[in-house]
Amino acid sequence: MIETRVCIDDMLGPFDCKLDLANRWNGWLSPHFPLDSARQLSVQTLRMAEEYGYDCTDTIHVIEGRADSPDTVHVIEGGPSRHSEDEETLAVAVRVDWRRIDRDAGHAATVTEATPQARKAARRRKPGGRGARRVVIVHIRWMYLDEGSDTAASIVTPDGEGLYPIGGWEWTWHFASWWCPCGSGQDWHEPDCVCGVTRDQALALKEAVPRVGEILRRAAPGATSALIETTHAPRIVMVVDGAAELDLSEGGPYDTETLGEADAVLRAALGSDPIEGGSHWLRFPPAAH
Repeated sequence: MIETRVCIDDMLGPFDCKLDLANRWNGWLSPHFPLDSARQLSVQTLRMAEEYGYDCTDTIHVIEGRADSPDTVHVIEGGPSRHSEDEETLAVAVRVDWRRIDRDAGHAATVTEATPQARKAARRRKPGGRGARRVVIVHIRWMYLDEGSDTAASIVTPDGEGLYPIGGWEWTWHFASWWCPCGSGQDWHEPDCVCGVTRDQALALKEAVPRVGEILRRAAPGATSALIETTHAPRIVMVVDGAAELDLSEGGPYDTETLGEADAVLRAALGSDPIEGGSHWLRFPPAAH
């Protein structure tokens, strides 16, 4: 198992996870998520369901409780059924035996039909207690639930490390990327680019670029990008306004203090040691109006 980040195109993610590089489904990854990532995934799937419809979206739900809580019932509702004349709302009921979570997580929660009795039970009792916080994670495939499948809603059981295998052997998870200033993309768990820049440096530089742009635009509001040299301590060697190169010598828009301030921001991100690979372009985000 390696630590990395995964996503599904621009739809879901990126999320921190662990995974086995050899455990793939048609080439796709099978990630195991920590609880924080599972919560983020839940928020994103619910947002997608509201935007695109429950009939084409799986949703992930995180139910909160405590280890000494009484049993509870939770009703989860989706969109209208496509197979019902009155378009009744699709729903399931999740029954949780909180006191059983620690010793038998795989059987502590069950998914059943959202009957009137289940709805009444859900209104009557909420999770209580003062014990350790616990969660139950539910994966609902609404399209298949609407077709009558009895496996369309399932409980996601944590693995031995307490991680949740959500969408493995089912969803098209792939590695999230980080992008080097040289233009190369790397899988998230790869710490270095072939040009010598590390992932941490690239991420720090990404955060620093807007600040560098602000500094350089004080004297040249039209500045759009800069070229930095890294064979020595990183420094700015060229600034351009569109296709026009700005003069960095005496008589140009910049003084030594301004360029020195911008260089200091770069070195705070990249460090002061030389980086193999030569020059890199920094493109500034559009100026705020």
